[in-house]
Amino acid sequence: MMKKLISTLAIAAGMMAAAGMAAHAAEVLKFSHTDNPGGSRQAAAEVFAEKVAEYTEGRYEVRIFPAGQLANDPKAIEQLQLGGIDFTVSATGSYATHLPSLNLTAMPFLVDTYEQGWELYDNSKWLQGEFDKLPEKGFRVLSTWEAGFRSFTTKNPLASPEDAVGQKMRVYPNDMIRWSMEAIGFQTVVMPITDVYLSIQQGTVNGQENPVDTIKSLRFYEVAPNITLTRHVYSPLPLTVSEATWQKFSDADKEAVRKAAAEASVFSRHLVKNSVEQQLEEMKAEGAVVAVPEILPFRNAVFPVYEKARGVYGEEQVNQILQDAADIREALPAM
Repeated sequence: MMKKLISTLAIAAGMMAAAGMAAHAAEVLKFSHTDNPGGSRQAAAEVFAEKVAEYTEGRYEVRIFPAGQLANDPKAIEQLQLGGIDFTVSATGSYATHLPSLNLTAMPFLVDTYEQGWELYDNSKWLQGEFDKLPEKGFRVLSTWEAGFRSFTTKNPLASPEDAVGQKMRVYPNDMIRWSMEAIGFQTVVMPITDVYLSIQQGTVNGQENPVDTIKSLRFYEVAPNITLTRHVYSPLPLTVSEATWQKFSDADKEAVRKAAAEASVFSRHLVKNSVEQQLEEMKAEGAVVAVPEILPFRNAVFPVYEKARGVYGEEQVNQILQDAADIREALPAM
């Protein structure tokens, strides 16, 4: 009888322990991005997930879905608004569909170095003010991760804007990028990044433009082997959270997620900046041809884009971000 009682108590205790564990099981948060599993976004996302689990004492588990498994960039942002996913990381211009003024961050040649870019995204009064408008759109910026400066990969060499004439360039849905590409001389074709490799391979487009890290991760150099380092746009990656998710967090968990996002940002920035030269060497070893063209003809070609931006977005907004960028370039001159 005693043995039966002990056995019954043990089973009951086990059931209570299991129930307690279930009650304290981590809540899963979905993180969608379009980088490949070996890319820098995935590496930074893993740091972020680890830190969220640590700083929330296991209350939350960030589950990462790379390579567009859940959605391409525009759809991921829509899913943030709907609460279908909790986090994504994408180029600033991808968010401009919901706040058009963010297109201005993609104006050409705003900054020349990573350090200038970090200062712009962290401390520009104009840009911080624009980010503050995003919660009413259904998501908010937690930190800014790195992708680098956008450059070209094309099937044919691109030594000057004259080589762009008649060529089809893939762009994502961003007016500023499209205007810059057309000013250089390209015909533009809008498509999600997940379709680009096959489209170049099939001849639908002749090339694309993205940071070196993205070119390497998504292997665009395999189908468009001419890498032309124009560095025409600084293109970092704001990490965003669904506003619906954010409002569910306690104040302590909000602080924990912010801290995790900031630490993942530092990791991302230094990883990307310090990897560019090695990535270029690796792509050259696989057949890519890397060139640094004379930049002045490209700068001159895109000059009308600033005036076009003023006509669409207004003198005040354009002048504010241009002034912030100019102040930063002066304070942190390129070496």
